[in-house]
Amino acid sequence: MAQDPTPPLTPERLTRLTGIPYDAVPSPAYVVQLDQLEANCRLLAEVADASGAKILLALKGFACHATFPIIAKHLSGVTASGLHEARLGQQYFGKEVHVYSPAFTEKDLAELTDFAHTIVFNSPGQLARGLDQRKPDGPQIGLRVNPEHSEGATELYDPCAPGSRLGTTRAALDAAGSELPSDWLEHLDGLHFHTLCEQDADALEHTAAAFEEKFGDLLPGLRWLNFGGGHHITRPGYDVKRLCRILRRFRERYNVDVYLEPGEAVALHCGVLVATVLDILESGGLRTAILDASATCHMPDVLEMPYRPNILGAGHPDEHPHNYRIGGPSCLAGDVIGDYSFEQALQPGQRLVLLDMAHYTMVKNTTFNGVPLPSICLHSAEAGLRTIRTFGYTDYAERLS
Repeated sequence: MAQDPTPPLTPERLTRLTGIPYDAVPSPAYVVQLDQLEANCRLLAEVADASGAKILLALKGFACHATFPIIAKHLSGVTASGLHEARLGQQYFGKEVHVYSPAFTEKDLAELTDFAHTIVFNSPGQLARGLDQRKPDGPQIGLRVNPEHSEGATELYDPCAPGSRLGTTRAALDAAGSELPSDWLEHLDGLHFHTLCEQDADALEHTAAAFEEKFGDLLPGLRWLNFGGGHHITRPGYDVKRLCRILRRFRERYNVDVYLEPGEAVALHCGVLVATVLDILESGGLRTAILDASATCHMPDVLEMPYRPNILGAGHPDEHPHNYRIGGPSCLAGDVIGDYSFEQALQPGQRLVLLDMAHYTMVKNTTFNGVPLPSICLHSAEAGLRTIRTFGYTDYAERLS
């Protein structure tokens, strides 16, 4: 999720989002704007064409499978973080399914071997088990490596932070010794690294140089390289030409396919969370508006990152005459979305629209406290507004025992 201040929405994108009939949306509800989603996917397809890279949807960021027919027209497949995400990609996307996990169970690995295009292992030990179970017509085999080069500002989201459990360092690989078969490199199809979070092509260029310095001797003879996610390609101002130049250089120098696997960039600026003001209270000189949408339940990155999402028509504190803290309905004291100001005083029953709520929301939300999950809606200029999923008590009760 984007940290505050977020890059401003372009007028075109804001027009698309404000074309949603918010009063007709069930509250709370995520609304995915399909026209903007397709615009993002077309841009990603242009990057693929210009660079020769293959681009995958990272399901960990966005997995609203009702939109997959749009995305699948433009992208090469999906990347999953385990069996269930992979099965979702197989069932609803219908193209390449790549899978990486910090560790696979024997049961999950056996099932994945039946349909995955690529399985990426996290350690020499896991790789050895994968190579041992490799089938002639089975998935391609990869190893995730850690180039030990950090570009991110938030340690929680930094796969290269000291002591990271994600990816094998060169020292760990060299020390694996008898853990791997002597001919392991001959049977390895590719290497994968993922180090970025909402970053531009300059961060990729720096990371790619560190990766090449540490692991470049392993690249000749491989079939592919996966440069992971975190590429904010669809953000206004992203250096697309630089990205394409980096990707072409690796493709041509090492004669490999190159993959990118963005999640957020696919759904960036494509969705909103529509909520309703339930009550307004005052405490310690602070006015708080309680919504039917929760930070902890419906947009957990607000607390984990943390960040302050933008609200349509709202500003920073004191920017407009009426200041409010916006909070959720759960009993968690910290269920606070942020502090804002508005041109007009808020009233119970009023709708608020939180921007950029398609990615890392639906895939991460919870029913903590029994707070209902938001409905899921789709909107396009051609088809209008459609509610495709609602949730109720049984969704909370049936996940418990």
